[in-house]
Amino acid sequence: MSILEIALASQIWARRHEKRQPDFEESDGWKVLLRTAFVFVAFTLLIAGLNIAAGRPQMLAQSAAPVVTGR
Repeated sequence: MSILEIALASQIWARRHEKRQPDFEESDGWKVLLRTAFVFVAFTLLIAGLNIAAGRPQMLAQSAAPVVTGR
């Protein structure tokens, strides 16, 4: 078998066994967006749960901000 025949046979075999990528549909964008939102909410709830279990819930401000007086 010559090199040309081997190359042609391997090309035919590769084309028969290749998997084509499915076309992008509009609903796929919504699926990605919903999955991203779900992961974000789940991660936020996980962190909040861990903080509550540790007995120290996160707060934006632990106490009132000090007022800067004259210098």
